[in-house]
This record gives sequence, structure tokens and C-alpha cells, in this order.
Amino acid sequence: MNEKLSYILNHLGEDRDDYLQAVVPPVFQTSNFAYPDVATLRERLQRELEVPFYTRGYNPTTALLRKKLAALDGAEDALVFGSGSAAISAAVISSVKAGDHVVCVTGAYSWANKLLNKLLVRFGVTTTMVDGRDINQVSEAFRENTTVLYLESPTSALFELQDMEALTKMAHSKGVTTICDNTYATPLFQQPIRLGIDLVVQSASKYLGGHSDIVAGVVTGNAERIGKIYNEEFMTLGAVLSPNDCWLMIRGLRTLPLRLERSGANAMALATALDGHPKIERVNHPGLTSHPQYELGKKQMTGYSGLFSVLVRAENVSQIESFCNHLKCFVLATSWGGHESLVFPQCAFSESPNYMKSTLPWNLVRFYCGLEESGELIDDVIQALNQV
Repeated sequence: MNEKLSYILNHLGEDRDDYLQAVVPPVFQTSNFAYPDVATLRERLQRELEVPFYTRGYNPTTALLRKKLAALDGAEDALVFGSGSAAISAAVISSVKAGDHVVCVTGAYSWANKLLNKLLVRFGVTTTMVDGRDINQVSEAFRENTTVLYLESPTSALFELQDMEALTKMAHSKGVTTICDNTYATPLFQQPIRLGIDLVVQSASKYLGGHSDIVAGVVTGNAERIGKIYNEEFMTLGAVLSPNDCWLMIRGLRTLPLRLERSGANAMALATALDGHPKIERVNHPGLTSHPQYELGKKQMTGYSGLFSVLVRAENVSQIESFCNHLKCFVLATSWGGHESLVFPQCAFSESPNYMKSTLPWNLVRFYCGLEESGELIDDVIQALNQV
């Protein structure tokens, strides 16, 4: 961990004179703040987003977290939301109006897909889905009314990457705002803002929280863009994060490098063990040399987190279910980023009421490797594969 990162996670914004020299900053679990007279109340009301007045707009615990998250991303400012979906929605809605057009990569988070291809259609915003690996296809999708290019690199199912530097240059030449979901890599392994991205979104429910006990989202960017979202989408739609959840995320950030290193190493060990296994058709991990975009991954990222997927060599869904049911160390659950290892089969989506038609393979299984011993995880997957 370099000195700057260590300082951001452990000290930035923590003035202990403000809270009786407590080693751990307290949580300001309050909805509002009182003032001694009308004149002070009136003055604070004019600066509702800058000073303690009402927690929806400003809270000291939230402000500390925002400062750390902005610094981690190399951004000027950050906002935290009640979910990753809320963060995505605010970022996109801030950049479109009726009649606008969005270009989005296939494989983006399913609820981002639903926002673009269902909800915003009701308000006159259209979307074209493209293969983000093909710069020419992305370029050809742009129209005169295109205002947003939405990326997710890597994607969280097939782990496809996009060349952010090249795509942002192209988008900016056309006056298009670029948004990127950086949940997989976190700011520790990838910094899209330094590659030209305008707004970065993350599900903080994953690694940033790190303990599977909060649901949260983050948007980072320059002061002008974040200020606009703050005054409009954030305050109007009101998807705020509670002070207690902000405090839990601050706690999670302390150990982020340690957790990410262990989780990533476990995933690399398991992916390597499965690469070439007779019962695995393909391993989708951007850190493997067998990944078709391995070189781009090395260029854009400084490391790889604990998430990857495989295509199991199976004849039917029942065999996939049997494989997953025989796993002992991997919990059947969605999300990722906590201490526990998780597994999620694509076939589980088939009867979900919120499932959007997908081209993802039915035999795709996604693993998240937590903080257990890598050998234990490898042995567990191998024994479950033997049941197929």
C-alpha cells in the first residue's frame, strides 16, 4: 500500500479535534441539526448542501466518507447513495433529457440495462446496445442526439473490457458524456477518471463496504458534474445513504487493500486451477493470459479482484444445479465483496420476474472468492465438478 492510499483510508478528513479526540470518528445518527437563533438558521438554510442542516443534504459522517471516496478515485467530489442502482440512475439521468440517445455496452449491469431500455424509454430517451470491445461498432452507434456513452469494464458476467482511453477520446470529440461502472476493479485497481471518464459509478455494497452488511452506491466526478447531480437528482429523488451505513463503509475502507489482495489472489489461484480442466469449457478472468483482452487489462488495471466466471461443460441445467448444490465453501448468493465466497449460476435467472432477456450462456457460473484459504476453495470446486 503506498503512502497516499494509506493516508486516504486511515487519516484523510479525520480531524479529531472535532470529536473529543476519539480514535474512531463517531456516527452522527441524526436527521436534523438545531441552531440558537433565527439568523443562524436562515444562514444555514442558504447553505443546506454545505453545512449541517438536514441529513438528506449534509451530514458530517457522510461528508467524511465522500471526501475519502473522491480522493480514492482521483476525483474532485463524490456522492453516496442508498444503492448502486440509485447511483447509476442519478449519473445517467443527470446527462439526458427527452429526445436524447444513449450508447451502452452489452453486458452492463442488469438494472442499468433496465433503466436504459425500459424506464427511460417512457421519457423519450432511447438506447443502442453495442459490443464495447469493438470501437468501430461503438462509433457507428453514435447519433446527433447521443449524449451518453455508458461503459462497464470489466463487465461482471463475461468480464469483457473496453478501451476507456480510446472510447472517451472518441466520445468527447462528439460532445458525449462518458460514464463507467468500476465496481469490479475498485479505485485500487483501476481509475477511470484518469483515463478520461466523466462520471464513475460503483456499487459500494461490494468491496468498499466489504462486509455484506450495507447496500450503497457511489458517483465520482468533477465538482461541476457532481454539484449538478447533488442539487437535482440527489436531493430531488432522495436516494440518500444513512449516516450509519456511511460509518460502516468508512470502517470497511480501512481494510480494503488487505481484503482486495487476498480475494484477488484466491480468485487467480482458482481460475488458474480451472483453466484447462476437462469439465470447464472456458474461464473468464481478465488476469489470465488466455483472456482475449489480457493486454488491455494490463494497460488499464493494476490488479484483479475476486470475481470471475466459467462455462461448465454440462448437458443440461440440472447438471449445473447439481454442481452448485454440491459446493460447500461457496454460498449461493448474488453480489460480492464480503469475507465469504459466493457462487451464482446464470440459469437461476430463468424464472425471475425481473429477468431481462439475455444472450449470456445458460451454463455460465460466476464465482466470488472471499478470504478463505485458496486450497480449500480449489478442492471444493473440484469435488463439485466431479458430481457433474
